[in-house]
Amino acid sequence: MSKITNLFLLFAWLLLCNFTLKSDADGSINVIVIDAGHGGKDPGARGKIAREKDIVLNIALELARKIKTDMPEIKVVLTRASDKFVELHERSNIANRRKADLFISIHCNSIPKGKKSPSGTETFVMGLHKSDENLDVAKRENSVILQEKNYEEKYKGFNPNSPLAYIMLANRQNAYMASSLDFAGKIERQFKNHADRTSRGVKQAGFMVLWQTAMPAVLVEAGFLSHAEEEKYLASDEGQDEIAESIFRAFKQYKTAVEDLFRSPCSVFRCFLFRCSVFPLFRLSVFYENLQRNKSRHLGRGNDCHFIFWVQFLERC
Repeated sequence: MSKITNLFLLFAWLLLCNFTLKSDADGSINVIVIDAGHGGKDPGARGKIAREKDIVLNIALELARKIKTDMPEIKVVLTRASDKFVELHERSNIANRRKADLFISIHCNSIPKGKKSPSGTETFVMGLHKSDENLDVAKRENSVILQEKNYEEKYKGFNPNSPLAYIMLANRQNAYMASSLDFAGKIERQFKNHADRTSRGVKQAGFMVLWQTAMPAVLVEAGFLSHAEEEKYLASDEGQDEIAESIFRAFKQYKTAVEDLFRSPCSVFRCFLFRCSVFPLFRLSVFYENLQRNKSRHLGRGNDCHFIFWVQFLERC
């Protein structure tokens, strides 16, 4: 098929997408909401020496301090600045009421006792889980709603223990999926390059705290409290500072990239590619990763020629 036909198909696909970029009219990012997971009566994951709610609060406070110091023009909103319980729906409500341009929820990971614990960071965006492991993480983080009064009414009958319930969440956040994926990728790269952590990558799962946010949103799992060495790292001042610094650097990169899209006419087409509604785009990105791992298997498929063309075009932009 000719390149002209491929270009036509690419433009047609883009036109079908819902182009959405969350920022002010001039392209600036002015409000960011930082959510320290759990808190109060909900301790979150527990390690041998630390609790998730304490670690993530320290990271959130340090991240807020870094942003306020380096970028005083940005309004930083914390969903909690102390050890208090905040319901999941209220966390997203805070972001929506403040008309935030970005939402970051910070957590620590864990696995049940008796299993060998992995280590490393993960950054999630809203979507349908791609594996049972991703579903288990979402179930654990969502189980806090069981501590809320009238949770069935508040969350429209959502049962955090039912795999089927997560299907209804899959289509939420579509309008901001590309921006969320872009930011999540920057976070994971900073974890690897700056903090020298093992990055487990960008993933999708159905997190209630991201469900109703009307802006790009990510949920960061800073490491495993069930892993002894990683728990010590996360409980240390140095570790918490490195995690906060990594997220801060990723935010600076994301902010610059978003604002450059509005300043540079040459970036308009790239803006469409990365900011449109993207269950299709996420599937392309997943396929691209698989393509890099096993090119021979994927290149044999006739339907992949269009995707390969698009990936090559993206890489040249």
